[in-house]
Amino acid sequence: MFMQIVELHRRGQISSDASILASALSYCADEKTLTTGVQFHAQLVKVGYVSSIPIGSSLISFYSRCSQLEIAHRIFQNMTAKSTVTWTALISGYAQDNQVEPCLHLFALMRQSVCKPNDITFATILSVCTNHAFLVLGKSVQALQMRMGFGSYVHVSNALISMYAKCGSIGEARAVFESITCKDLVSWNSLIFGYSQHGLAEHCLYLLREMEGHIIPDAISFLGVLSSCRHACLVAEGRRCFRAMIEHGVIPEIDHYSCMVDLFGRAGLLDEAWDLIQTMPMPPNGVIWGSLLASCRLHGSISIGIQAAEHRLKLEPSCAATHVQLANLYGSIGCWDDVARVRKVMKERGLKTNIGCSWIEVGNKVYTFTAENRSKNQVNNVLVVLDCLQSHMDHKYDILIEGLDWDDPEHIKLSLNNI
Repeated sequence: MFMQIVELHRRGQISSDASILASALSYCADEKTLTTGVQFHAQLVKVGYVSSIPIGSSLISFYSRCSQLEIAHRIFQNMTAKSTVTWTALISGYAQDNQVEPCLHLFALMRQSVCKPNDITFATILSVCTNHAFLVLGKSVQALQMRMGFGSYVHVSNALISMYAKCGSIGEARAVFESITCKDLVSWNSLIFGYSQHGLAEHCLYLLREMEGHIIPDAISFLGVLSSCRHACLVAEGRRCFRAMIEHGVIPEIDHYSCMVDLFGRAGLLDEAWDLIQTMPMPPNGVIWGSLLASCRLHGSISIGIQAAEHRLKLEPSCAATHVQLANLYGSIGCWDDVARVRKVMKERGLKTNIGCSWIEVGNKVYTFTAENRSKNQVNNVLVVLDCLQSHMDHKYDILIEGLDWDDPEHIKLSLNNI
């Protein structure tokens, strides 16, 4: 169908209006049809439309969404005139491709140009702040968008809720939520997931009840609440939420079943978790088998754990962590031949477990730490500070223990709070 449009345009049988051509490029971007889009780009060059702002912006968006950012950037640089849409298209492309530095650099250049950021630009930059926990930058972006009059835009406020929640400022997230006059579904879901990320299950449940009085929850709403229930091990509440979901006409998806399996598993209800997996209307994925495996290791259920691990490896044969867990399970019951078999498979496939990673923002800079990593320039200073803190805590704990009145519960409680 699309190529027919291209051919009709080439013959001059349809209008060469720029908006029509831009819409056609948007179709290419939506369908990720790179080859067709490139052919259409060639047609646009022939008819001389590439220099127009709408077409140039559409080309940038098309190539960005097809992960061809070098071409998109080249088109951007060659445009003699640019619009806010042009800048935002390339900024969004870098953001979607997780290229943080060029994204933020381009945003800084945009602010120096005659083109000013719009609501889409701000929402995009806030999504970058969310994904990388840039709290300080996020606050600056909020101040800027407020000054420019975008404070009442719901989707910008929704992006702020997610940003503050991801950066650990759940109180700020709630404040933004309360400031929204006309909350949409995304507003409610953003705060639900924020509470869930912070382990505030009761807040999630209360917010869901409050939400039901204003707007109908969707699958994402229930997923956030179920996720919070599983982390808090609230089995009864999780069951009620799952039933309420069905009563609202929302069909549970695999992620909802995954939450319930994990919830039952964490609570030690391994048979119930196994039965739920067997009755799922879709095949269980590796995540579900992995969560059941973790629960079996936690509660010492060797037989179910081995089955879960074997099922997961059928779906994810290159998962090193599952191989290690399976070998440990076999070892715990003395099946050393099976341990050797699993270890041999790991060696033949060259499988190694990934090292854990964490990060923290200090002084507008993000520092990354990995287990057993000694390559950081300041690692010795970090270790010295940790030793000092450990010594200080040990000293305070010793003094606390010596001075406790073990017959006075209130005194014990107050003393512990003062550590």
